[in-house]
Amino acid sequence: MNQKIYGVDHWSWSDAISLLKGETKGILSEQSVAQIKKSAQNVQQIIDSGKTVYGINTGFGPLCDTLISKTETRKLQENLLISHSVGVGNPIPKEISKLMLITKAHALAKGYSGVTLEVVERILLMIEKDIIPAVPEQGSVGASGDLAPLAHLFLPLIGEGKVWEGDKIISAKEALQKHQLEPIMLSAKEGLGLINGTQFILSHALFGLNRFKYLLDLADLVGAMSLESYSGVRSPFMKELHEVRPYEGTRLVAKRIWDLLEGSEIIENDDFHRVQDPYSLRCMPQVHGASRNAWLHLRDLAEIELNSVTDNPIVLDGETAISGGNFHGQPMAMV
Repeated sequence: MNQKIYGVDHWSWSDAISLLKGETKGILSEQSVAQIKKSAQNVQQIIDSGKTVYGINTGFGPLCDTLISKTETRKLQENLLISHSVGVGNPIPKEISKLMLITKAHALAKGYSGVTLEVVERILLMIEKDIIPAVPEQGSVGASGDLAPLAHLFLPLIGEGKVWEGDKIISAKEALQKHQLEPIMLSAKEGLGLINGTQFILSHALFGLNRFKYLLDLADLVGAMSLESYSGVRSPFMKELHEVRPYEGTRLVAKRIWDLLEGSEIIENDDFHRVQDPYSLRCMPQVHGASRNAWLHLRDLAEIELNSVTDNPIVLDGETAISGGNFHGQPMAMV
């Protein structure tokens, strides 16, 4: 079985889908583990130094200037998950929840979020044991990332929330007991690192990309069969025609249909050829290609997001943490 390394390898959209389907195995390497441990150590250094850093030893939002004592930082992380679990509606498909776990583990393993190895390994164990959280479909604001959906996603880490069991939903507490697992006690920054991000938006995009590509490929196949059944002309799909209007999607579709018709006895029989086929047949590269261009644009953005760190603050070496806006959902929302 193929393997992809969390936090180290550059993943394509299809890598994520392959991991979701179990066709590829996701693993932590020595480098992944080192990155995670170093990031957690950096958070501890900040706490020990007494520096005030957002999300590590402060409150959140308008309480960002409120200093939290060392004795309360753990409780703060638990409260953060519980207080942000305000999603409503039916649960999203189990596959998308699983994809959220996979993509979040990849981001955390890059070593910029300050979470411990214990947390990342528990997420991977949840994936392996099929302990998939039930996440409500409504609740993400996007302007602040996917706080509510991610809070629901990680409630089971602390023994709260709900998870899928087959096609039923049970309490996370019951699921942990069945697998003989204890709830995790979160450390400083971990709650924030878990709920900051765009994995809800991203996972929907990746899931949609996979379905979208299937439909695009199917449309090309149906188009090629339609052209052949009509005894059509192959020349509108020649490479030379599409080099003078070189949209990538158009060229891809033209080549696909050209290749699909390779060796067709009907298409190659000159007795059936017309001067020009109907509009709907000869314009397939332009029409299908426009949709293919949209797919390519979404793919490019999704793969950037898939391999990004969308946390805040970002924890760097030493006692440095940078607050910014990497959690914002606008880049993905525009598509």
